Amino acid sequence: MRVDVVYYIRSRGRIKIGTSANPRSRLGQLRYEELLAFERGDRRLEQQRHQQFAAHRAGREWFDEHDALLAHIDVLRAGATDPWDQHRRWLSEAAALAGH
Repeated sequence: MRVDVVYYIRSRGRIKIGTSANPRSRLGQLRYEELLAFERGDRRLEQQRHQQFAAHRAGREWFDEHDALLAHIDVLRAGATDPWDQHRRWLSEAAALAGH
C-alpha cells in the first residue's frame, strides 16, 4: 500500500519539507533531530508548501523556523502525538479502501 506524505523534520534550528511514498526508508537516509509531522500529499503539495514558506527558505528544501511554519506544523499534529501513528492509520485506511 502506498500513501504519499509531505514530511517536516527539524535539524539545527531549520525545518526540511520533503515528500516520500516510503517515509520510513526516506527518513532513514537523512540526518535530523526530530520528526515534526506528516501531511498527506505528493510533490504538488510539497511544492505548494515550499512556495507558501519561501520567504524563510534556508536551502533547497530547508526553511528557518518561523511562526507561520510552526503554526502549520501544530495544526498537522493536532490530536496526534506521534506522526507515525497518523501514517499507520492512513496506510490502514488505504488498504481498507483497496479491499485488502
